[in-house]
Amino acid sequence: MESNNFNNINDFEEDLPKKDLFLDEKDYFIIEYFDFLSVNGDKKVKIKSLGEKFASINSFFFEYLKEYHIPVAFVKNHNKTSLKFIKYKKFPFSIKILNIVDKRTAKIFNKKEGELLSLPVFEIHLGDGKDSLISESHLLAFDLCSTEDFKIINRICSKVNAVLKSFFERRGFLMAETKCSFGKFEEKIFIVDDFTPLSLKVIPLTKDNKGIDPYKFTTSAEIRHYTEHLYNLMSA
Repeated sequence: MESNNFNNINDFEEDLPKKDLFLDEKDYFIIEYFDFLSVNGDKKVKIKSLGEKFASINSFFFEYLKEYHIPVAFVKNHNKTSLKFIKYKKFPFSIKILNIVDKRTAKIFNKKEGELLSLPVFEIHLGDGKDSLISESHLLAFDLCSTEDFKIINRICSKVNAVLKSFFERRGFLMAETKCSFGKFEEKIFIVDDFTPLSLKVIPLTKDNKGIDPYKFTTSAEIRHYTEHLYNLMSA
């Protein structure tokens, strides 16, 4: 099953291998991760132990961010493939944090793709499609988020970026990109997901330090190897 070919990561990035399992009797719910990726909404590609590794990587980084007093909705591991969260109300958008010039930005600003940014770029995305980029004005005009909540979200993103960049740099890698989603519980804002190998893009700082390019996945085997790579960095 791991020989399937894909054009690029966008073929399966929109459908993470998980589902929400609500527990109505308490203020918590469970997110469970599975051993497959859904391609274009219908074709499922099985990757052995993917759910367990996704859950483990997510829980590790949630716990790590907690150590720096960053508010996360994650409570604890429920079992090997599922995580327990506060029952938050999710904001309908996510923030993509860029530390390098990506393909789209390179075309707009006539920059070299992969060039390091002196300051991170925070992009607001409504959904996961190619035309999902929106502005802060959209959030306010369509009542998706208040000005004060968005200020808090931006501050959290800045801290997440600083903490995770430092984590990977100490291991010889650059966090090129990640995506943060947010939710609210009892008027407090939390990070709710998602530090999976599909959203967390890490590249070597030097040419001598080889690694799988997370921007150029073409097979499920490469996803598996990159997942193992992130998993190993957790204990490096």
